[in-house]
Amino acid sequence: MDRTSEEDRYQAALAFLFARIDYERTLFVPYGEREFRLEGMRELLARLGDPQERFAIVHVAGTKGKGSTAAMIAAALSAAGHRTGLYSSPHLQRIEERLAIDGESCTAAELTSLVETLRPIVAEMDERAEHRRSNEARLTYFDLITAMALVHFARRGARFAVLEVGMGGRLDSTNVCRPAVSVITSISFDHTRQLGNTLTAIAREKAGIIKPGVPVVSGVVEDEPRVEIERVCRQAGSLLRQLGRDFDFRYTPPRALEAGPAQGHIDFRSPLDCLEQARVGLSLGLLGRHQGANAAVALATLDELARQGCLVPDDAIRRGLAEVRWPARVEVVSRRPTVVLDTAHNVASIAALLATLDESFGVARERVLVFATTREKEVRGMLELLAPRFDRVILTRYQNNPRGVPPEELADIARDFVGRKCQVRPNPRSAWEAVSATAAEDDLICVTGSFFIAAEVREQMTVSSPCSM
Repeated sequence: MDRTSEEDRYQAALAFLFARIDYERTLFVPYGEREFRLEGMRELLARLGDPQERFAIVHVAGTKGKGSTAAMIAAALSAAGHRTGLYSSPHLQRIEERLAIDGESCTAAELTSLVETLRPIVAEMDERAEHRRSNEARLTYFDLITAMALVHFARRGARFAVLEVGMGGRLDSTNVCRPAVSVITSISFDHTRQLGNTLTAIAREKAGIIKPGVPVVSGVVEDEPRVEIERVCRQAGSLLRQLGRDFDFRYTPPRALEAGPAQGHIDFRSPLDCLEQARVGLSLGLLGRHQGANAAVALATLDELARQGCLVPDDAIRRGLAEVRWPARVEVVSRRPTVVLDTAHNVASIAALLATLDESFGVARERVLVFATTREKEVRGMLELLAPRFDRVILTRYQNNPRGVPPEELADIARDFVGRKCQVRPNPRSAWEAVSATAAEDDLICVTGSFFIAAEVREQMTVSSPCSM
């Protein structure tokens, strides 16, 4: 088959996916059994041969840290020689990033094949719903990508799959599996319109991934959500291991160096089965004290897998944690000037980002912020933390998602905290041009507020920036 034909099939596959409802890119995100219909997911997977039953699953939910924690778990399992799939969302540049095995994204040809496998089944399900004139919702974009990931992992003979929850947990497309371990990394305020406006309500939705008798590892330390997770685990008869009670860590940040941040380290301790276990001086490939907490949750999860018979040697754990890379999580994409991309998009993650910038980077001539974010987020709270901490603030709006907040609205909010005029740019391209035109070698430039602004600035840097990636 010639390349033109392969490219045509690939583009047709993308068009098929993009034609489905995509709640990552809609102006309003509903949240209910009609919009997030797990019965449809179960039927789709059954017609695909139930691929989720062909490997052991680690299911990871949480307000923040779930992607990084999932990546660490997957990296350690891969380093131990276990073929491991990692399903994550959203992607930064290509859908294929969401479906990775042992750190390698699926290929365009594999993505095309996966879509072509699903297409006739989805068409039949759509036709049946139309014929019945039923009230059942069609499968979503996220449903299909989730099913494709599970099929991909089964085809490639994965022994493990680490599945990151999209939003919430109870109604998420991934919540059709029976995992070996369920993980909840953290609970804070985000998606409050969908998940609830108290930490208890949010914890209840996240805890929807807990299955009867399946052990749970939790990184939640705040009392209110922790009590709710404990309640759900008691009802489900699930063993619960909690950060700060059943395992803990100590984080040592790298010294801030002009040449760039070094790796942080953690000491992990867990009295497991009455035997004191200690892992000391573990290097982290992901930067920040919050990643120390994520690493502790990942290590406790690996210990639970070991209890179930899957041993991951300490040297594999050390390699996995040290070598894991997770794009746009305090990611240094350029030096001289230093450019950091981060996907922080709520108050808690912004606070973690600022703490990391302070403890892991040297003094900059000028600190420059490029910020864009999404409607329904805690915009005022994020800017209240961010704006006073930077010498220049450039506000923009990403182009590939209609949920972006207009930069003029952001500027009206930011001026309340900095008392000076902020720069407004209509799109990431012009924002990056404004930054790079005046950047000095010893400046620190931070791009944050959303996955989408990180992705668009990254793309812009590759085509037009004098700063090297």
